[in-house]
Order: sequence, then structure tokens, then C-alpha cells
Amino acid sequence: MKLLCLTFVFLVSTTLATATPPDATIYQNFLQCFTTQTRAPPNTLSDVVLPQTAAAFTPALRNYIRNARFNTTASPKPAIVIVARSEAHVQAAVVCTKTLKFQLKTRSGGHDYEGVSYVSNLPFFLLDMSSFREITVQGETAWIGAGVTLGEVYYRIWEKTKTHGFPAGVCPTVGAGGHISGGGYGNMIRKYGLSVDYVTDAKIVDVNGRVLDRKGMGEDLFWAINGGGGASFGVILGFKITLVPVPETVTVFRVQKNLDENAVDMVHKWQFVAPKTDPGLFMRVLLQPVTRNKIQTVRASVLALFLGKSSEVLSLLNKDFPELGLKQENCTELTWIQSVLWWDNHENATLVKPEVLLERNLDTASYGKRKSDFVEKEITKEGLDYLMKKMIEVGKIGLVFNPYGGKVSEVATTKTPFPHRKKLYKVQHSMNWKDPGKEAETSFLEKAKSFYSYMAPFVTKNPRHTYLNYRDLDIGVNSHGPNGYREGEVYGRKYFGENFDRLVKVKSTVDPENFFRDEQSIPTLPSKPSNPPSKPAL
Repeated sequence: MKLLCLTFVFLVSTTLATATPPDATIYQNFLQCFTTQTRAPPNTLSDVVLPQTAAAFTPALRNYIRNARFNTTASPKPAIVIVARSEAHVQAAVVCTKTLKFQLKTRSGGHDYEGVSYVSNLPFFLLDMSSFREITVQGETAWIGAGVTLGEVYYRIWEKTKTHGFPAGVCPTVGAGGHISGGGYGNMIRKYGLSVDYVTDAKIVDVNGRVLDRKGMGEDLFWAINGGGGASFGVILGFKITLVPVPETVTVFRVQKNLDENAVDMVHKWQFVAPKTDPGLFMRVLLQPVTRNKIQTVRASVLALFLGKSSEVLSLLNKDFPELGLKQENCTELTWIQSVLWWDNHENATLVKPEVLLERNLDTASYGKRKSDFVEKEITKEGLDYLMKKMIEVGKIGLVFNPYGGKVSEVATTKTPFPHRKKLYKVQHSMNWKDPGKEAETSFLEKAKSFYSYMAPFVTKNPRHTYLNYRDLDIGVNSHGPNGYREGEVYGRKYFGENFDRLVKVKSTVDPENFFRDEQSIPTLPSKPSNPPSKPAL
């Protein structure tokens, strides 16, 4: 199974009504407001404020659509795309969208699996943050813009220092704004924890159009945007992060086994080793149905990053995980930046220039659906055998097991909004297809739901926990009507557990009128019923 970004990082499947067609009046009113707010002449905003009639509208919209399900002629389109190039543009976008009573969707890298950052069934404007690309590395810290990609982050760190890195995702085209604010992670999660564990400051535009840093926004809002998703609270402009040390030499390896090669035994033992072994070792399991010699089977792959030399990891795993059968020829020693390239499918990472990490791969998307689960207790061999047979039955489904333990589990579950730190491992359900059309989409979405039901006995319950950055609208959506809090609680508990309550309080304080809202945003507290009039005294 290839490590495709859409598969492993970082979008509404039901039929949506097309947003109200924009007319010249909407555009002119917005442009007038925008000009007033920014004090910029209208003729200087032709590459910033884009109506549907602008030649640059379609490229600006399509460039960061990362799921082809939402890149069709029937997909709802924004009335205007605002390609923000300064803080003032973002401030004006918020103020003017509120004034015109439209919905505002904010997109950085576009890897939201359900398109929530750029699709709506209501009249909406799209705020595109992809031009916020500034990265300033100073010593062991860096300021990164919300529109920066993870590949750019890694490259700019590597330019300045060969002894530091940052614990974030393996897909280089993922936008930093959404990844970090949603509780992003990567293959150093067991050594260093989540990306948000290394955020020391942030800048955000709030509902009133103010630019606030950590001191200005206060600790509650700062807490909320570090794992609670930024889009519910404002527009993230950037984060200040602390870099982490990486050794001169790291080791990567890949080991594959099919069902007839004791794949079940290997995966079963993995559950007891991967979350508890040396924190410098991250071993991901990929499961995928394949056909070998005209026989359907499941291939189990273990992909790993070890922050050290191959001799160390060989000694460790030959003792603790003999079922893996790791050999010297499976291992490759690299620099840390080369390991980033290896995880991005560059098998000959020593021959690839790191500049490839700067490529954004614009307007490229395949069809896909993602779901996620968390496992608290090891699945039995019988359970794994059952799941693998169901994978063959469903077809095209892929599973990714990501181990926890180590540093990520040492941090309190309420320290950030991300509540899943004590789990054994996370499961990503991955469904990809190439066939366009509604019939194919319906079929594959149903298959994804079917396998999700097969997984239910083996994962968390009440609630069945889900990872925010693997967005899944099947678990609940919010109409933001009278029952908005209850609707939000359905998916909110699954994403945030007990942290949902604090997120709601923060939301109700900083955005009481719920301007920053989407299909799965944090709701405000329900309105208290007014007291009935007192009876007249007799």
C-alpha cells in the first residue's frame, strides 16, 4: 500500500443544495466593505477578492481541493473566494462576511476529508489562507504561517539546522493551520507527543476582526485552538513552535507479510510491542486486501521510524518482536530529513533532493472516504482474523494502525483538547476509488459504513471515539438551529470526550453569536429559557 497523503494524513457526502448564485450586488457590496476595512483601492484587490466571474476564481478554488468528491460541477461553490495575503485581508474578510450575513469557510491546505473547509449548503464565502507561507526559524523556535505546508516546515528547519525537526504529519502537502489546530501528529508521536505540545504562541483573528496573540486571546482560547480545531473560534494566522532534537542517524524499515505468512500473528504481537517499546520507535501497521497468485489475501505491512541506528533497533526487536522477522537488509539508515522523504514514498531517499518537499501538487485529488477509531484493549487473534476476512469481503478498504504510548500518553488528557492520549492505538479506515459519478461514490461510501460496523466490537464505546483531523460527517452534523447544542454534543463527545464541555464554554465566550460555524463546529451553550411571568398577587 502506498503512503498516499490522502490515505494517511491532512471532506459533505449527502446531496447539498447549491449555494445561492452570487450577483454583482453581493460582490460590489463585499468589495466596498473590504476596501473600506483595508483602505486599499479596489483595483489593487483583483487577485484577492475573486467573484465567480473572475478568471482566477476556479484555479483558486480547485488548487486546494484534496478530495475529488467535492471537485465536481455539482459541488456547491462559494460566492466569492478571498485569497488573503495579509492580516488586514483576513480581518476585513471576517468583518465584511458578518456584515453581509454570509457563512465564512476557512481553508489552509484543503486536506479536510469531508470538504468542510471549502463546501457548504448555505451561501458562503471562502477564505483561502494558502498565501500565509512565512516561516521564520530562530534557534530552537519557529513562527509558521497557517498556509504553510508541513513539507515547507520540515525543509526550512533543515535549511537552518541538521539537528532539529518537528513532530507533525508525514504528508508534506498538508496545511499547518488545520493540522496543528486539530491535534496533528506524526511518526515522532511516541518520542515527543503531538504537534500542539510544542506550540508556545499563536495569532488569530477573532469574530470582531481583532488580531490576537496568546496574551491577547487568553489561556482558554489558546487552549481551545491547540487541538479543538481553529475554525470554530476564529481564523488562525500562525503558530510559534518549539523544535525538537533529532539524531544524526535514524533508521527506517518496511516488513510485509500476507495471511499465509502469519500476518495475523505478527499484527497480534504488534499490539503488545508497538505502544510499549522504546519511545524512539514508531511502527505503523498497514492492512490492505491484495490478490496473490489469483488468491485474495490481506497484506500486513509494518513501516517504522527509529530515532537511532539500525543495530539498535535490530537488537531490540529481535528480542521483543521475533514475529516481525526484522533483518538488516530491511533497514535503511538516513538523516532525519531523508526519512521525511522516505515516508513520502521516495524509496531511494538518499537520491532525492529535499526541495521536493516544497512542491504543493496543486489541483490534484482522488476520490476517498475516511473514518477512524481508537483501541483500548488488544484485539484477539480471532478478532483480527475476522477483520481481515471482512476486508477481503468488502474490498478496497485499507486500515492503518498508529501506536500510542511513550510521550503522548504521559500528558494529561485535559492538557489540550485532544482526549485520546491514553489509548493503545488509533485506527484509520481508508477507502479510495478512481471511478467518477454518484453511483460509484454511493457504493464505496456504503462499503466504508459496512466495515465501520464490523469494527465496532473491537474499539471504544460510549462514545465511540473519533479523531478530529480524520473528519467524518457520518458521526453527526449540526444544523445550528434550536437543537444546535445537542446536535453538536453527538459528534463533539466523540472527538473531544470530556474536553467538549470546556470547548463549548470557550466558544460561547469568544463567539456567542456562532459566526464561525460549520457542519461539525463547536456549538454555543443552549439558551436558557426565559422565566415565565410571575402571577399577579391576589
